[in-house]
Amino acid sequence: MLRRKGAIATLAITGLMLCACSDLRTDYVKKPSKALPPATSTASAQYVHAKTEQHPDESGFRLMTNSTNALMSRIALADHAKTSIDLQYYIFNNDATGRLVAQHLLAAADRGVRVRLLIDDIGVHNEIDMLDALDAHKNIKVRLFNPFYTRNPTFLSKLAQFVFEERRLNHRMHNKSYIVDNNVAIVGGRNIGDEYFDAANEKNFRDLDLIAIGPVVNEASHAFDEYWNCDDAYPVTAFRGNRVSHYDLAHLRADLAKDARAFAQSDYAQAASEEFPSGPSADRPGVWFWGNATLVADQPEKVEVPGDDPSLRIGPQIKAMIDHAQQDVLLISPYFIPGDHGTHYLAGLTARGVAVKVLTNSLASTDEAAVYAGYSRYRRRLLESGVQLYELRPAAGSEQSVTARGTSSGVSLHAKAIVVDKQWVFIGSMNMDQRSKLLNTEMGIIVDSPPLAAAVTQFFDTATVPANAYHVVLIPAGSSGGTLQWQASDAGKPLVYGHAPDVTTTRRMEVFVFRLLPIEGML
Repeated sequence: MLRRKGAIATLAITGLMLCACSDLRTDYVKKPSKALPPATSTASAQYVHAKTEQHPDESGFRLMTNSTNALMSRIALADHAKTSIDLQYYIFNNDATGRLVAQHLLAAADRGVRVRLLIDDIGVHNEIDMLDALDAHKNIKVRLFNPFYTRNPTFLSKLAQFVFEERRLNHRMHNKSYIVDNNVAIVGGRNIGDEYFDAANEKNFRDLDLIAIGPVVNEASHAFDEYWNCDDAYPVTAFRGNRVSHYDLAHLRADLAKDARAFAQSDYAQAASEEFPSGPSADRPGVWFWGNATLVADQPEKVEVPGDDPSLRIGPQIKAMIDHAQQDVLLISPYFIPGDHGTHYLAGLTARGVAVKVLTNSLASTDEAAVYAGYSRYRRRLLESGVQLYELRPAAGSEQSVTARGTSSGVSLHAKAIVVDKQWVFIGSMNMDQRSKLLNTEMGIIVDSPPLAAAVTQFFDTATVPANAYHVVLIPAGSSGGTLQWQASDAGKPLVYGHAPDVTTTRRMEVFVFRLLPIEGML
C-alpha cells in the first residue's frame, strides 16, 4: 500500500512539474496557410486535366493493394511535384522507408516545392531530430498534432502526462493523406514506415490506398488545411530550447543520401523497382475507376469537445451509406469492436436479408491483443445473427514477401474499407471501434463506382479464401448454443480448430484477462 501511494505521489509531483516547466509554448504564434491552386504546367497536371475533362463532376481512382507500388507511387509523386506537397499522417517513422520519403521531400523542397508535414505526436520519438532538421529548410514546415508538453518525454513523464491530461492526450489524429500539386491525392490506411510497405523483417501490414484525381482532391486539400490551421497543430519550433541549425540540415542531407544508397542495394529495393510507376499519375499503368465521390473527415475540434457530437465526425455519413444496403455489405477492419449497438445494427441488416461479411485480424495476426479481446465479446452474437466472420491468418500462404532484411514471416490486416451492394465504397483510416468513433480523428473517401467496388471485393475475396483466413463458424450443439470453429486449409487440406489458432496458451490467457477489464471504450 505504501509503495502504491509512493508511486501515485511520484506521478503527481512529476505531472505538476511538467505543467509548470512545459517545453511547449501554447501561446506560440503560428502563421496560417492554405493549399496552393492546382498546378497546370506540368505533364502530370495536363494528363490529369485531360482525364477529368472526360468525366465532368466525377473523380478518378486507382486502388493500391500492392505495398511496394504504394511506396514507389509516393516517391514518384514527390519527384514530379511542381508547387506543393501536403502530408498528414498518424505515424511517420524514422526507418528505411520513412527516410527514403524524407529524402525525396527534401529534394522537392530544394526545387522550390512547398512541403507541409503534419504528424500526430503520439508516435514521435527518435523521429524528432529528422523532423526538426526538415523544418529548418525554408520550403518545409512541420507541425505536430496534440503534442506532449515535453519534447523528449521519458516513459515516466509520458505516463504522468497521461494521468493528468488523459482527456486531451487520449485523442489522436489518425488521418492519412498525401496530396501533390493539388492535382493528385493518396488517401487510405497506410502510414509512412517499413511495416506499411512490406519492408519490415517481422510482421508487415496488408493495406489499401486510393490514388485520386478530380474534384475530390480539392476536398482533401481543404480537409488538410482545417487540421494544419487548427489550435491543436503546433510547429516543431513551438518548443523551447535549442532548435536545429544549418549544420543539422546539412548533416541530415548526408545521412539521407547514405541511407538511400544502402537502401538501393537491398533486396527490397530490387523488388520494388519493378513497381516504380511509369505514368504521369505516379501509379502503375492501368484504368481509372470513375464515380461521384465525397471526401469525409472528422472535424479537428472532435479532440476538444467532450462526449459525442455526431456533427464533428464521419460516422453518420458512413452509416447512411450502409443504411441503403439491399443485398450485401463487406466490412474490412483490423480493429473491429462493434459494441452492443453495432452488433444490434448488423443483426438488423441480416434480418432484412442483407448478407454481411466481416474481415478482421485473428489473434495470431493482430498487433493488439486487447482489441481482439474486445471483438471476441461480440463474436458469438454476430454469428448467431447470420454475420459471416473471417480472421486473417498471420502467414497467409503466398503472402510472404521479400523485405529489406530478408523474408517477412507474417502479415497483419491494416486496411479499412466497406463495400455496399457492389456499388458504394468507403476507403480510409477509420476502424470499426469506439476509438475511431469517439477518440481519434479519421478520414476517408466515399465513392459511387461499381468497378471500384468490384476491385475491393476482389481484395476481400482473395483475403478470405481458406489459405489466407480462418472462417469462424458456429456449430449447433443442442441447447448449449453451439460451439465456435475456425476453419481454414493448407495445400488444399482442411483444417479445423476449436479455439483461436496458431497462438500460445499465454496469448489466450492475455485475451482472457483483457476481457475482464473495463477498457472497451479506450480500444
